[in-house]
Amino acid sequence: MSANPDFKDMSGYMEPVYEPAPHSHAGSDEGLHVGSIPRITVHGFCLTDATMRVAEAAMEDRRMAKAHLKLDMGGIPAAIETFEQAPTPNLIVVETSGRREDLLPSLDHLAEYCDPGTKVIVIGDVNDVTLYRDLISRGVSEYLITPVNVFQLIGSIANLYADPDAEPLGRTIAFFGVKGGCGASTIAHNGAWALARVFQSEVVVADLDLPFGTAGLDYNQDPLQGVFEAVSSPERLDETYLDRILSKCNDHLSLLAAPATLERTYDYSEKSFDQLVETMRAGVPSVVLDVPHAWNAWVKNTLLGVDEIVLVAEPDLANLRNAKNVVDMLKQLRPNDRPPHLIMNKVNVPKRPEIKPDEFAGALGLTVHATIPFEPHLFGTAANNGQMIGEIDGKHAISRVFDDLAHTVSGKAQPVRASRSSLGGLLSKLKRKAG
Repeated sequence: MSANPDFKDMSGYMEPVYEPAPHSHAGSDEGLHVGSIPRITVHGFCLTDATMRVAEAAMEDRRMAKAHLKLDMGGIPAAIETFEQAPTPNLIVVETSGRREDLLPSLDHLAEYCDPGTKVIVIGDVNDVTLYRDLISRGVSEYLITPVNVFQLIGSIANLYADPDAEPLGRTIAFFGVKGGCGASTIAHNGAWALARVFQSEVVVADLDLPFGTAGLDYNQDPLQGVFEAVSSPERLDETYLDRILSKCNDHLSLLAAPATLERTYDYSEKSFDQLVETMRAGVPSVVLDVPHAWNAWVKNTLLGVDEIVLVAEPDLANLRNAKNVVDMLKQLRPNDRPPHLIMNKVNVPKRPEIKPDEFAGALGLTVHATIPFEPHLFGTAANNGQMIGEIDGKHAISRVFDDLAHTVSGKAQPVRASRSSLGGLLSKLKRKAG
């Protein structure tokens, strides 16, 4: 958010800093026009019991039903201690007390440990227009004056994600196998599960292989509705309808399943899945697309529009030929995006002649992100049980591969930061991104 000295675009739920807002009372209509909060993670750090009570009440409000809100005491120092060793959520809310001269350096320190996609709301007791302008110019999303009420807090969060000019909330990640049977769906499902677990953030998996998709089996789900209903009713498709057809796999992972039946054919036009992807992006931090091994207009269009692409291949000649074709096409049509991530799967199959992973990647002009060995018993057991590798053995080396993949495709920094740079982190990154 850019600086706004005139306060003309400020949230309707935050009074100007020179006129603190009164408490609202039960039965007030103040919250009638507050929008719902998307599937974001929020971590609040309060200083006073009064603010903690307001935050706890906000946590129970129906508008926050999709969000995951965690609360701690301790203000900015507690936030710094937490995020020194953990990735930051979608939104941080910190309460502070004291002078401008003390607040800005402490926020600078917090910024060193934060990811560029994280938004910040500051709650403070300093009623000063200059401070507000300083915070907004640094990239802080909102500044609220104590005492705050429930609708101020919820409304400020809602406005951050309801702005039509704001970037979409979600990051789209497509998994694509360069040859049928190379295991791209298994890797997509395990990668999505790891992404949800590592960051404790909402992830939706969309199984786009409508006739033969396996996500329902892998997650041990049997939903009645899913991708087919979403793309067949574009006039009904919004976040409310999406909520109805999503299948909940765990606290942070939801599935939009494929019908996996042959009762009909699934012939779609180039743009058929665009509205579905945009609807998911609008309300979910991470969207994983399990793209089938096919080549038609909508598959090509989907791959061209996502934020990250993960290519999965086995180390043989047919996979290499197909991978080369895909990579060359992506370089031509996505010249300003970073190259796809290459995962070599089913490596070291007994008695099978194989191309060495580094040689395979070298022929594509890529590097190997991960090499997954041929482990039929481990993956077979997981598939038959409807479990992920991390559920069967969280300490297994392959489970750690999926954790590392989650960090890579998330766009977030690794949890331990090796260096510090005064206000070179979150707040300045947010300002650059907003600009």
